[in-house]
Parts: sequence; C-alpha cells; structure tokens
Amino acid sequence: MAKDGIGASVLRKEDRRFTTGQGTYTDDVNRPGQLHAVFVRSPHAHATIKSVDLTAARAMPGVVAIHTGEELAEGGINNLICGWGITSKDGTPMKMGPYPPLAIGKVRFVGQPVLAVVAESRGQAEDAAHAVEVDYDILPSVTRLADALNPDAPAVHHFEADGAVWEHGQPPKNLIFDWELGDAKATDQAFAKAKHVVKIDVVNNRTVPSAMEARAVVAEYASAGEHFTLWNTTQNPHLLRVVLSAFINVAPEHKLRIIAPDVGGGFGSKIFTYSEEVVCLWSAKATGRPVKWASSRSEAFLTDAHGRDHITTAEMAFDENHKMLGLKVDTIANLGAYMSLFASLIPTYLYGPLLSGQYAIPAIHCNVRAVYTNTVPVDAVRGAGRPEATYVLERLIETAARELGVDRAELRRKNFVRTFPYQTPVLWQYDSGDYDGLLDSVLAKADWNGFPARKAESAKRGKLRGIGLSCYIEACGVAPSSAVGGALGCGVGMWEMAEIKVNPVGTVEVFVGTLGHGQGHETTYAQIAADRFGIPIDSISVIEGDTDKVQQGMGSYGSRTAGNGTSAVSKALDKVEAKAKKIAAHLLEASEDDIKIEDGNFVIAGTDKKLTLTEVALAAYAFHKLPTDIEPGLDEKAYFDPVNLTYPAGAFVCEVEVDPATGTTEIVNFTAVDDFGNVINPMIVEGQVHGGVIHGIGQALLEEVVYDPDSGQLMTGSYNDYCMPRADNLPTNFELAFQVTPSPSNPLGVKGCGEAGAIGAPPAIINAITDAIGTNDLQMPATAEKVWRALQGVSAKNAA
Repeated sequence: MAKDGIGASVLRKEDRRFTTGQGTYTDDVNRPGQLHAVFVRSPHAHATIKSVDLTAARAMPGVVAIHTGEELAEGGINNLICGWGITSKDGTPMKMGPYPPLAIGKVRFVGQPVLAVVAESRGQAEDAAHAVEVDYDILPSVTRLADALNPDAPAVHHFEADGAVWEHGQPPKNLIFDWELGDAKATDQAFAKAKHVVKIDVVNNRTVPSAMEARAVVAEYASAGEHFTLWNTTQNPHLLRVVLSAFINVAPEHKLRIIAPDVGGGFGSKIFTYSEEVVCLWSAKATGRPVKWASSRSEAFLTDAHGRDHITTAEMAFDENHKMLGLKVDTIANLGAYMSLFASLIPTYLYGPLLSGQYAIPAIHCNVRAVYTNTVPVDAVRGAGRPEATYVLERLIETAARELGVDRAELRRKNFVRTFPYQTPVLWQYDSGDYDGLLDSVLAKADWNGFPARKAESAKRGKLRGIGLSCYIEACGVAPSSAVGGALGCGVGMWEMAEIKVNPVGTVEVFVGTLGHGQGHETTYAQIAADRFGIPIDSISVIEGDTDKVQQGMGSYGSRTAGNGTSAVSKALDKVEAKAKKIAAHLLEASEDDIKIEDGNFVIAGTDKKLTLTEVALAAYAFHKLPTDIEPGLDEKAYFDPVNLTYPAGAFVCEVEVDPATGTTEIVNFTAVDDFGNVINPMIVEGQVHGGVIHGIGQALLEEVVYDPDSGQLMTGSYNDYCMPRADNLPTNFELAFQVTPSPSNPLGVKGCGEAGAIGAPPAIINAITDAIGTNDLQMPATAEKVWRALQGVSAKNAA
C-alpha cells in the first residue's frame, strides 16, 4: 500500500494549478477567428412574439449572423428534452411542453432566449442585441407555486384533452403529473388506529445554484470532416453528447467531441442541456467560424436551472408508545416553465423513496403534483430531492416530539431501523448502517446534556439559545441500470466506466467517465491506483472530461462518483493487476498465485526476488518477452453497474443564539457525524461536508428566489438581492466526525459524501431556531425579519 493511498489525507493534486492561476476554464478557451454570441432574452414572463425586426441589428458593425428559433427548427434542430419519464397515478404520461432552444411564437419566463446575435466581438454583439426590436403581446403569468393549480391561473402550456377520467373533470391546466408512491390503503389504516397524529405545512424555498464559474460555451466546426468540437462547462460531457446527437439532432455522435476543461463548481446546474450549447454549435457551422458565449452573472440568475421550490403538507401517526405507524405526504413541486433534463426525477424518485429516513415506518404514502409556472426551469441542485424529503421528515419528527412532550433524540432512537438490509415501504432497500451509533456520537460530541447550562448563560446576555437535531439518509448512484433506472423511467443507464493504462515506463493513466468540478477527483482516483500498485500519486494521471479520450461515462452528480466511479476504477485495476501478475510470474518463473505487490514491486512471496512495475510494464509492451497466450500492452477497461444504491447517513446537531431585538441568528455550534462508508481521503471528505453544510445554511437562513407575482419579474436577480452565506453566517464552532459502515454494494465499500451537508443542515438549523424562539411557525429562509416577526407572534400570544 502506498503511503498516499486509500485512507490518507493527501493534499489535492489539482490545487497547484488552481492556486497559481494556471487552471483552464471554458472562458479561457479561445479559438482562432472566433466569433462571439449574445442572446436576446425575453423581458416578460409570458408573452406572444408578434414580430421581430432585425434591420437595425444586422446593419450594426461586426454582425455576422442573427439566429432565430424558426431557423433552427427548419434546419432540423429538435426541442430540448426531459430524460426521465414519469407516469401519473391514473396511468397517463407526464405533460411535456415543447422547449425550443430559441423561442418560437411565445416566451414563458423572463430570461428565455429569443434570438442569438453573433458578431466579431462581444461588445459588437451586445450593441446589436440592443438594436433588435421584438414586439410582444404580454400575457397573464403565474409565478407563485401556490397559484399554479388554481382554475383561473393562466396556462403556461396548452395541451389537448387526452380523454383521461378525473374525479373532478379535466386535470388542472398547469399540472405536469400527479404521481404517488407507497400504499395509500395501508397508510389510511395505520392512521385509523393511531393514538396521536401530528401535522405540519412546510415550504422548501427556491434557490439559485451559484457555482463559482458561470456557464460558458466555445463551439467549433471543421467542414473537412464535418466534425464539431464543443468546450463546455458541463458535469457530464458524454451524456451531453448523446442528448445533442440522438435527441436534438445537432450532429452524429461520432462527429461531435465534447471537452469539459476545469469546471468551477456545478452543484447540479451544469448537468443539463441548455439552449446556448445548441445554438453555438449551430452557429459555428452556419458561420464557418468558432463561436463563443460566456454567461454573465445576471444571465446565470435568469437561465441556470433553479432548485427546490416545494410546498408540502405532512402527517405522521404514532401509537400509544410513540412508535411510528404511518406517514402521509402531499407535495406540490414547481418545475418552472419547461421540463429540464432531470426535472421530473427530482420530486419523484429522488424524493418519495427517502421519506422513510432512518426510521422503520410501516406504511407511507406520498403524493406529488408537479406544475408549470412562468419561472426559470427547476432541476437538480445539491442533494436534489433528498434535502426536500429530509426537511419534511425531520421537521415533522421535531414537531411531534414537542407536541407529544417527549425527548426528541429518544423519539428518533425509538423508531430507528436496526436490521439490514431493510426494505422501506417506498421502494429503496437500505444496505447498511448504524443509526444508533450516529446519534450517540453526535449527542456526545455536541454535549447535548450540557445545553441547559449554555441556554441559561445566553439568557443572562439577553439571547435566546436553541438546539436542533437532524438525522438524514441519502441515496446515491441510482442503480442498477435496468432493474431500477430503466424500470422507473430513466432514459439512460446509471453505470460508470473506467480505463487503466500502465505506460511502458511504469506511469499510470486513469481514464474515467465522471467529471470533477471541485470534488478532488484527480487526487481521489490517483489514491486508488496508488494503493493498488504501491506507487506515489505523482506518477499517476487522471483524465476526465473529453469524449475523444474517454470512451464512455455518465458524469458526476447525485454523489454517484464515490460508489460508481471509484468502483469502475477498482474493477479496471483488477484486470490490470491480474495481467501484470501473469507477466511478472512468467518473467520470474513463478506461479501467478505466488506473486504479491509490495511497495511498487511484484514479489515472489517469501523470497527477495522481485520486479518493479516499470520492468513489468516494459515487458508488456516488449512483446518478445511474453508467451504467446498473453496479448501485448497493460491497458484494461471496465464498466460498473451497482447492484444497489449507496445509503450514506448522518446525524447533525445545530446550536444557535437569536437576538430577540433584531431576529438575527448566530450559529454558535454545529456538529456533524456522517457515515460515508470507507473514506478514501478524509481531508477531501471533510471539505465536502463543510461545503454542504454551508450550502444548507444558505438555504435555511438566507437564500430565496422571489418573483413579482404580478409582472413575473425576477426580484432577486443579483447578489444585491439574493443573499449568499458569508463568513459571519458560518458556525463559530464546527466539529466533524466519521463513522464507518462499509457499503456491501461496491468493491471499495464507499458511499457518496458531496451532498450530505446540504441534506441534513437545513432541518437541524430550523429546529434549533424554533426551539430558541418558542414557536414552530417559521419557514425557510429564516431571515432576521422572519424570525423577528415570529417572535412578535409569540409575544402577542403570551400577552393574550
């Protein structure tokens, strides 16, 4: 085993170029003779395009082309797609409104691209874009989720009646699907015999992903080979290539190369296929020159897929001993004006199956109605469905403990799952875990029993102190591809691919189909290979993000890299190791079974006879040294399709102080204990937890997308209006710990980690604040104003 192999906190290989300014992002890519694209975007939430006058714009200096939606459609370009089909509980398919890359006839959200102006410079393109005259007929819009299903709400899309029989006539005009999971009859029966029923209404606020690097595109077309190259800020270049070729009809797959250079964060927002990629590729061929587009931060607010945006009513039934009997959840999910690539998956199969949490709940029924509104499309943002489910469940359990007058930690403990594998009543089967251990650890590390003394000390300073608990579970790497992914409506497989190449001089190249965008992939994958061969990670290169170099892959999102990507690497290493041992055995005149790898050497067990990896690799390519039954080379590929998802879990304790005069909340202590299975690099994983918790703090305290309900304008379209977490919002004291319960579903026993903090933090924070202020009447984000108003309500109630 290498000293910097699995389990070592190795400094990240990739950080040298980032910290010295030598990273290469998409906006750093410039091609000879490139043009620049600027998009004319809709200023209205809902309008008919009456006419477009391009006369003045076309006459502007430097303008080369102006592209329209009609032009692309006539050229065979298809609509953007949603890649996960959902069926309503009445058997009808989801309602998919057409989503053209450039608007045709109508616009449905502020910021929707209408035209693309292509010019010699960005400034010239911007000037010409301002000269485009579009005459709109403004239509009524619906932007608030609560209004979308009203009978008199404006229709975002118009669908022909499909003949389905509804209990109350035709389905609501903005309903995409009405989906359910679980056993409604069994759940009703559980509630009928309940001793106690607890009910809450919660809002999961809409958020902006806010990656460090805004999206960017550089498209190039080589006419000689009719070949396209796209440099793009994407989390999954291979899936993007499939969508662009097979569905949108931009180019045949073998004529399209996708390159993702360094990607500065994604949080889910860079999974999807966006209009700009399609249009720039089209323009590169139409103009015969490379075309570049780089998003401004204002465009990112208007166009990048938003996250969350649910309203939910949930009820839980308990028996006389406070054992959970049943759970009912009714959710309305806003998917925006169009269905994005994974939009339908988020409030269904990444939400409903997680509602069991860490608890043995005998009966669960979940109903989700997804709706269109005149807002930016909603899709995956860090956690994607899992934070929404955890928030509902953990707020409900906290409320139950208060209403039942029982200890909130013990109420959770009483209902934990303890036998694995555990089949939930909502699809997923948990493979491993120790939830009692997580709870015991977090309570001890947070000094839970010492809280009353700290609360009294805060009171002396005029502060309200509260403590909140959250126990989360996550499901990562939707799998297996056929039995789960395909059966539930996924349009692609959920496997992962890796290739290991040992060069003649003994250096190693790891080719993987995932795509790192800040998680430390180059280090993590190198550690796995280093661990296997006993060599330093500096002799290992990791190659991602280029469809011409890596044959296939499914990208990085949903914390799938740990379970799927590393397992594919491990399987490929198995093949390389087996062949290398066979070569070494031949050269050393020994049995393959006697060959061991120690410190970079192939050793005959019990002897001092050995060969270095370099000697074995050189022999693999110097074919005259091999017997005829061994092919030359030391290069192997493997696919990994897991038998189950991985189920990381954790317990969080948040402790806050609230200033009753201002409503300002300070997080004074935050303790997180997570089970990610075997940990490859503890330092990297700690960083992922820190980032996730901070992401969760943003949603819990500060972040909220707001639209004007009358005009449909985005009111939080910049960081002047949309508040991100800053240093003074972070915990004064932050403590992390890991518990190891290996996953039996992959060869390394690992589980995902990147989304955990964003899943478990929001309910822990809100539980702490509501504990401090003495009322449950508080929705995210818990801004100082909201907390202050909630306190006024408590004061008024007490006075009465």
